Amino acid sequence: MTEQNRSQATARQDALYEEAAADYGAALERLARAYEADADKRRDLLQEIHVAMWRSFAKFDGRCSPRTWIYRVAHNTATTHVMQQARAAKMMGIEELEELPDTSTEGDSDRREALERLLALIQKLRPLDRQLMVSYLEGMDAAAIGEITGLSATNVATKIHRVKALLARRFHEGGRHDE
Repeated sequence: MTEQNRSQATARQDALYEEAAADYGAALERLARAYEADADKRRDLLQEIHVAMWRSFAKFDGRCSPRTWIYRVAHNTATTHVMQQARAAKMMGIEELEELPDTSTEGDSDRREALERLLALIQKLRPLDRQLMVSYLEGMDAAAIGEITGLSATNVATKIHRVKALLARRFHEGGRHDE
């Protein structure tokens, strides 16, 4: 590759990154928040996502939408981050989440507290379940989530339905085990 071609490729990569960061920056921040509770680690994760996204645009060939590409890179980076953190803390599947003690209090009616509780429940999910819920909460449909995760749209819809039901039950009913 000539120097001019390399320069053009880097300029394209930079332009794709800048557009993606402008269009999806807030969504990437929400994604990082869903994967990392600690504010300092979350900032590091967000930086890792942006670096991975920039690097990935060198290989972006347009076979999928930029949105799908960005979310795939972001979720893969966040999942790697979670797996590295898992050495210190055990991750839970949706089955184990049902076994958690009830943490509801009278003050949970406050919207902010309610959102924090929901986020805490989502953060306890395994990476794939978390990825599905974060994507769903970002307004993606089952087909788009399937492109990102590699699952069929039907499988995505089924898993989302199951996780939503569990999260709602855990959030509102405080630990009842009547699935």
